[in-house]
Amino acid sequence: MAVGWIAVALLAMLSVWFFVVPAQPAQPVFVEIAPGSSATKIAGALEEAGVVRSRWAFVAMHLWRHRRLKAGEYRFERLATLGEVYGRIARGDVFTIAVTIPEGMDRQQIGEKFARAGLGTEEGFLEATRTEVSRIHDLDPEAANLEGYLFPSTYRFGRRATDAEMVDAMVQQFHREAKSLDLTEHVHEVVTLASIVEKETAVSEERPMVASVLVNRLAKGMPLMTDPAVIYGLRERNEWRGTIYASDLSDASRDTPYNTYRHRGLPPGPISNPGLDSLRAAMHPAKSDYIYFVAAGDDPQGRSLFASTLEEHQKNVAIYRKAKGREMSKQAGSQ
Repeated sequence: MAVGWIAVALLAMLSVWFFVVPAQPAQPVFVEIAPGSSATKIAGALEEAGVVRSRWAFVAMHLWRHRRLKAGEYRFERLATLGEVYGRIARGDVFTIAVTIPEGMDRQQIGEKFARAGLGTEEGFLEATRTEVSRIHDLDPEAANLEGYLFPSTYRFGRRATDAEMVDAMVQQFHREAKSLDLTEHVHEVVTLASIVEKETAVSEERPMVASVLVNRLAKGMPLMTDPAVIYGLRERNEWRGTIYASDLSDASRDTPYNTYRHRGLPPGPISNPGLDSLRAAMHPAKSDYIYFVAAGDDPQGRSLFASTLEEHQKNVAIYRKAKGREMSKQAGSQ
């Protein structure tokens, strides 16, 4: 009789040890669960990694709970009971890296940001924006690459996500946002205009007005004369020197199709990846007769200055320079 009680007590202790007492790997570990893996195979990988104390206890829990175990890569580092580990895999709580892409980044900058986060390579991402361009041809048959269609948002990817998979996720998001805006016509022109608005506008509510300036200049046959487009063209040729020089704007040897000082009309394609506000502004510009503006990003007062005539614009430039001078003097005095 005593032997029986001892056996029951030992069994209870072992059950507590395997099922209740939390386990923790010696160091953070990743466990990859391939699609179609059996519970026994999963349990073996978890035991080998030190995540659970017994593979057979995990199998027993699976027979009891009988939930679908989801494939993917899991990261384990904290104390966790067998039930907690099982729950994570049943939920599909896989390890991902979150990366936030802000509005206005170009595809090279996006590739750099993903690479810094440990996802893919800058070169591979840029290549994917060219080889996967057919993903946007339903909306923009003219697109030579995916610039403009990599929608800014926060994305989560597994460590082994390919550059093509990341590009695909961003383009899919663009399709969803375009549908919400009912953006189906003149997509190439709209996105190109929106990409300039995005780079030229620091204040969200001014985007429709900035768009109106650009549209008005186009209607009058005036060159857009937008610096971000010039910079983009030089960056594409690896000739950007960190600041715009007069030669970048006027010399034929420095010319690119994106030089909106030398070439009238919109540039060949988007120069950044715009967000919703800029896309909406490009689709519905404000009604104005403005053809000049001093961008808010250059104004110490934090607002853009708009003008209908060159004389008004020159006055605005003088106001800006005066305010800028005061701002610089104030900063120098505080140092």
